Amino acid sequence: MPISRTTIGTVVVGGALSLTLAALVYPSMLGVQNVSTNASRVIANTRYGPLTEADRNFVVFVRSAGLWEYPSGELALKKGTTPAVRTAGQHLVIGHAALDAACRKIAPELGITLPNQPTPQQQGFLNKLTSDTGKQFDTDLANILRVTHGSIFSTIAKIRATTENTLVRQLADQANDVVLDHITQMEKTGLVNQDQVNFQETVPPKLPSNQVTPPVPQPGEPVVVLSPPPGVPTNGVPTGEPTNTAAASAPAG
Repeated sequence: MPISRTTIGTVVVGGALSLTLAALVYPSMLGVQNVSTNASRVIANTRYGPLTEADRNFVVFVRSAGLWEYPSGELALKKGTTPAVRTAGQHLVIGHAALDAACRKIAPELGITLPNQPTPQQQGFLNKLTSDTGKQFDTDLANILRVTHGSIFSTIAKIRATTENTLVRQLADQANDVVLDHITQMEKTGLVNQDQVNFQETVPPKLPSNQVTPPVPQPGEPVVVLSPPPGVPTNGVPTGEPTNTAAASAPAG
């Protein structure tokens, strides 16, 4: 059965933990541009260990990344002009389906609200890839995805090194493996401009918070499930339910 997502304003009682509203709503800035005044602040004490702002932001960011990188993988399977690009697309679909399943599993346990849409910046990346054709698509996919995965790699390491929450630690372990695999696949296309990538990773654009924050879902909004389309082998990797990415898997709440 699909896992229901805890909605904003819900207080979980008698289960894994008891939370206040402040612990459920994700902040105004996420990911590599997190500007929280105190990311180490404990926002909930759970039976899996304390949950900090940084822990919560990480879970939300992993989910948000999948909401645009998964469909980017689907585009690569359809539009990639080389076997290496199509293989990279397969890895994107499988890896983010697995991470999505993990996020949807732990979010209710930790009282974290998950987004159903990527950030405006991420949607812009996806729009670019959607409009691309031919070799331009191949090149943009390899370089955009190489930058985004490289940028989050150090964040994963920091979360893994500092979190005291066992569920977040497990997600960080999984994300580390998936992101490293995706970095490798992008490089195997032979299309990555490493000088450009290094510059973009070390001097990222300074964007307003509303561009790097996924929209908060409305109460009762169905949870989007990322699941590999028919015919894409998962090689035994646990993923989501066999549902179209735009389909509703279950009502939130």
